[in-house]
Amino acid sequence: MKLPLEWLSEFVDVPRDVDVVARTLGLRGFEVASIEHLPHAVIDFEITANRPDCLSVVGLAREASAAFDRPMRVPMPAAGAPGSAGDGRSIDVSIEDPESCPRYCAQVFAVTGGAVTPAWMRDRLDAAGVRSISPIVDITNYVMIEMGHPTHAFDLDRLQGRALRIRQARAGERIRTLDGVERTVEPGMLVIADAERPQAVAGVMGGADSEIGAATTTLVLESAYFLPASVRRTSKRLGLKTEASSRFERGADVNAAPAAIARAAALFEQLGVARAVGPIVDRYPTPHEPLTLRLRSDRIAHVLGMPVDDDAVPRMLTPLGFAVSPAASAAQWDVRVPSFRVDVQREIDLIEEVARHDGYASLPATFPELAEAQAAPDARTLVDRRLRHVLTACGLSEAMTFAFIERTAALPFNGGTEPAALANPLSEKYAVLRPSLLPGLIDAAAHNRRREGKDVRLFETGTRFTASGEGRAVAGIWMGAGTSPHWGEKPRAVDFYDVKGVVSAVLDAFGITATFEAVSRPYFVDGRAAAFVAASGSTLGELGQLASDVLDARGVPAGEAAFAFEMDVDAVASAERPGDLRAQPLPRFPAIVRDLSIVVDNVLPAATVRGTIRAAAPDTLVGVTEFDRYRGAGVPEGRVSLSLRLTFRSPDRTLTDAEVDAAMAGIVEALASSHGAMRR
Repeated sequence: MKLPLEWLSEFVDVPRDVDVVARTLGLRGFEVASIEHLPHAVIDFEITANRPDCLSVVGLAREASAAFDRPMRVPMPAAGAPGSAGDGRSIDVSIEDPESCPRYCAQVFAVTGGAVTPAWMRDRLDAAGVRSISPIVDITNYVMIEMGHPTHAFDLDRLQGRALRIRQARAGERIRTLDGVERTVEPGMLVIADAERPQAVAGVMGGADSEIGAATTTLVLESAYFLPASVRRTSKRLGLKTEASSRFERGADVNAAPAAIARAAALFEQLGVARAVGPIVDRYPTPHEPLTLRLRSDRIAHVLGMPVDDDAVPRMLTPLGFAVSPAASAAQWDVRVPSFRVDVQREIDLIEEVARHDGYASLPATFPELAEAQAAPDARTLVDRRLRHVLTACGLSEAMTFAFIERTAALPFNGGTEPAALANPLSEKYAVLRPSLLPGLIDAAAHNRRREGKDVRLFETGTRFTASGEGRAVAGIWMGAGTSPHWGEKPRAVDFYDVKGVVSAVLDAFGITATFEAVSRPYFVDGRAAAFVAASGSTLGELGQLASDVLDARGVPAGEAAFAFEMDVDAVASAERPGDLRAQPLPRFPAIVRDLSIVVDNVLPAATVRGTIRAAAPDTLVGVTEFDRYRGAGVPEGRVSLSLRLTFRSPDRTLTDAEVDAAMAGIVEALASSHGAMRR
């Protein structure tokens, strides 16, 4: 809502400093989007959906009156004043759907002709972001911005039967709206029709067939109240958003319809544009009953955490349009809610008004008194917190993606079955529930890479949805460099073992010992994927290099490699080893280190080799680490040379070379018999 300061000053004396006005109203719940200083001082406020009354100069003037404690001037005639003179011409108005249109007003005017929009009105409209069109249209736009209530003018001579019927659209009816587009209206849409066909889409836009033009001699000015849900539904189905619909669908003032016509009639008369030739026709089958709420002083103090002076409460509410009178009980008030405050329905809403205008800044920064001990945090929250701590420590950044994704993105991760589809998706991009967190992370990584984000490390915790139900998961993706840049090292790309290290860090944080087993998945590169399995045999998750076709389909630049992991959070939490940590003394005796190089089949997993070594070795073997893998000259085809470093140590004595030699001989024999290994 663009508010020209000069227009606001017509209603209430505010400071001339536009920044002071913006800051003062901003502290009362109206976010300031921008401030223009030249040529006119204009404040652009972001008006929340619950405050349609402030989509107007009058509404914001009411707020300024309360904020600056200045009286408000309302230079508008009472409803029904125009039309007392004239020849009594009228129009037949009937409401056939009173639920969607509780009130409809109209008045006939004779067009004077020859008038032009004055410069002051054009300037105000321009400052408010509305272009000048013609005197009649400019006045209706002026009234809408000033009062917040839309009006619309019909050419009376173009209305068949000189009648207006507020009814539901009929099947197959069409209307050419003011934007020149031919539209089909459907049953369930409210229209303003003459005796034969629709002439306006109620609350959205008028029709071109009854548009005011240079040849218009008699016009009908209408103003109404339409059910917000009806206008919102029609606007969305037609794909048509207007200044009028944005006001009606938030909730207009049911009592503003005749006042808006009266204000427009006064401007018609003032500018010599038209004169009323008949009274206002006001169809109001069921008048609105004003709402009265009980406001308690002790309740204000309880909610705000501080007392508010009883004398100040009426002083703050009255300028906002509330009628405040003392209740039978002391320190209580009966507050009548004005019809333009559609957001005030309960006592707590009135307390919010007191807080806004007493000043949020004055609220004390104290904690409420605790009547009972705080509940222990949910176990799942603690698990998620630990996951985030470990993964951010590993250099990954947390991402948050949508649970709704494209069907094509979900298919590779859903085991060949159809993902769970939404009944009413927002679009094809959000058509199904994600069976994995990886599609969203791939899209996020692609977004970053296309914008020159060279190194991408992301993780996410969230819910995934499969045929067996929903469950919590954590996933990560890593692209680009495997290490941070350093002048003393050559850069290298991320590889499988970098991501395996991240997974191992997570498992270590939960005290889980897991083995890694090769797997084949459609979204991972064959031979570069593994599942990690707990000692109990339950699969905790998977990791590997993402297949190029999966990356290409999501827009990852060609040739980019990406490694990812995903694990079942509930399975990880279930496999967690009890935290019985015990300190171990530093070793008192030296270790003996032996290197062993063997030739084995190139498809034999290193984990299997390590398992055979540990099974054949005595308890003095305390460490097994691979330090080299070689294929080439001197190694037969289909075989690989694997070098391992074995560390032996006893906690109570120094080992002899003979003991270690015997252990090494047993290990070599076990490897030869189990895997056909040859020592190099």
